[in-house]
Amino acid sequence: METILSLCIGISLSAACGFRVFVPLTIMSLAAHTGHLTLASGFQWIGSEPALIAFSVATVLEIAGYYVPWVDHVLDVAATPVAIVAGTIVTASMVSDMSPFLRWTTGLIAGGGAAGLIQAGTVLLRGASLAGTGGLANPVFATAELGGSIFTSVTALFAPLVAVGLIAVIVVVASRRLLRIRTPATAG
Repeated sequence: METILSLCIGISLSAACGFRVFVPLTIMSLAAHTGHLTLASGFQWIGSEPALIAFSVATVLEIAGYYVPWVDHVLDVAATPVAIVAGTIVTASMVSDMSPFLRWTTGLIAGGGAAGLIQAGTVLLRGASLAGTGGLANPVFATAELGGSIFTSVTALFAPLVAVGLIAVIVVVASRRLLRIRTPATAG
């Protein structure tokens, strides 16, 4: 059961990396630094003071960048591969009862996949916002994404099964809406 909960925490935090790359890493680092989160062997550096400071500074810069018109799109281009890498590391850092090969494979597929899927959704949403409003609505989306990252990260730590369930609902709803938009209506 401990491995399942660790995976749920890792996958949820990884998905939160898809909203904002550094918010979940900062929350994870703070939780590990204060002893509220146990990291797998070799990943204790995430909870170190230098890592906490670095993640905190990166978080502030990332959040600020998403409120600057057009910079948010540049960040999306850079954030997509970074979110996948961060998601992979986050999930791998949470599972300690696996061989290194299985840990990294799980991290890449589950963690990197969750982060990449959420990040892709935010990129598509931001692109639609740009096309529809010329980017004027992007601060609203930036705030929603920040809130999603914080909420998902905190929920992952306190209710990991709930967090994974919420992520699954978000992915299913978003996928259905995307398919509905992309599929031309058939004449009946």
